[in-house]
Amino acid sequence: MPISPEYLHLVHEGPFPALLYGRASRDPKKKGRSVGDQMDEGRELCERYGWPIAGEFPDVDRSASRHRKREREKFDAMLEAIAAKQGRILVAWEASRYYRDIEAYVRLRNACHENGVLLCYNGTVYDLSKREDRRATAEDALRAEDEAEGIRDRNLRTQRKLAQKGRPAGRPPFGYTRRYDPDTGELIDQVPHPTRSPYITKAFKLFDAGETAYAIAKWLNEKPDAAHPGGRPWDIGRVGAQLRNPAYIAKRVHQGKIVGDADWKPIIDEATFYRVQKILDNPARRTQRDTSVKHVYAHLALCGEHPEEPSKLIHGKRNGKPNYVCKARGDTSMRADRFEAYVEEGILTWLASDEARTAFQRDDQDAEAEAAQARIAHLNAQLEEARQLAGEIDEDGTPKLSVMSLAAMEKRLMPLIEEAGKKAEDLSGPMSPLVRRLVMAPDVEAVWADLVPTQKRKVLREIVTIRLYHAHVKGAQQIRPGRITLSYVGQPGFVSG
Repeated sequence: MPISPEYLHLVHEGPFPALLYGRASRDPKKKGRSVGDQMDEGRELCERYGWPIAGEFPDVDRSASRHRKREREKFDAMLEAIAAKQGRILVAWEASRYYRDIEAYVRLRNACHENGVLLCYNGTVYDLSKREDRRATAEDALRAEDEAEGIRDRNLRTQRKLAQKGRPAGRPPFGYTRRYDPDTGELIDQVPHPTRSPYITKAFKLFDAGETAYAIAKWLNEKPDAAHPGGRPWDIGRVGAQLRNPAYIAKRVHQGKIVGDADWKPIIDEATFYRVQKILDNPARRTQRDTSVKHVYAHLALCGEHPEEPSKLIHGKRNGKPNYVCKARGDTSMRADRFEAYVEEGILTWLASDEARTAFQRDDQDAEAEAAQARIAHLNAQLEEARQLAGEIDEDGTPKLSVMSLAAMEKRLMPLIEEAGKKAEDLSGPMSPLVRRLVMAPDVEAVWADLVPTQKRKVLREIVTIRLYHAHVKGAQQIRPGRITLSYVGQPGFVSG
């Protein structure tokens, strides 16, 4: 039979070196007992009954349910300490601290039984070598598991409701902060963080303008107030995750899909966001080595002598001098300084011309894009009206729109909204902000000089295809017409990307 700690010495012979265990999941409202509180209570209990403490095992921010995503390192370490016979009694605040699934209970029960360790929780000591105590602790384990399943079901229902209402859930994305009622601890709203949201805005603009995720990560790591939420350094993957997050255009995501508008303010405009998604989705990005580019035209300009097997120019040396050379055959080359000067002059001349502005005019598609945006707004308005009706009650107590009808409308409207969004994205216009900045600049040369190599390469891919041909005479220094050709967007010979 279970006994009270004060009678333990009458039933079992001491001493009783104790192992203390504490665990808590996330508790943002601070209404539960923290791990520190649990450990303090365990220490007081041990001191009261003269049990020396042989080890402490606090699992902070760890779930004990079978749905947990992270293992409990201290729980496993505690089992090892039991197997090593480091303690005689195991102390925790309540059964749910040890386990919220039957498998964990069985592991702990077997370890205690095999090594003669007593189990103490809720102010009661159990001897797991006895049938009655095994049954009592098993019943507690079943209740703890059932409670965990109930909590999970309630959380899932809450998540669905929050998603339908566009309310935030989970941890706020980097760049946002949340306000809570000081008395109740209830969430008021989610708002852009005064110092962090500008970093998100700039990260999107830099990437949209041709900067790499690598360079953006390096820049963020240099800013003390831009630390990653997880406490880890920014890298390409973490920057990419932020650039992919629809929360920044105030879209609510549930189970990996956009389910509607969110009730917080956007940090990024939708046009910029969807341009960035296009860049991220471009398969060519996976093979481009632009993170530390030194030579703007390398692996970008083409050798024009072999159209049947397109070959890019690489940067190398011939006779001790930098050259651009045909990668495939090495039979076409030019000194790097002459090549770069000729190409740059041609590009800057074209960017300053009326032809450049005309090349990007698409009035018909602009009108289509505007119509697509209007359709998105109309469909979203229908969906929002339906959701409001579902939350209103008629005089007879029935909802103005049933849950089934709302689900049917959502199933019908969401694909239409996604389709219209995709069309608006495809018609968002061919001129990137970076090219627009150059084309509209009063001093194109000054803007070009201010760009980093990765930005220049982005511009070149968008506006021109460069080809180098054989010299008319071997070793010729003069660049005759036709030796280098520049085919601009809209002209024959231009190849996108």
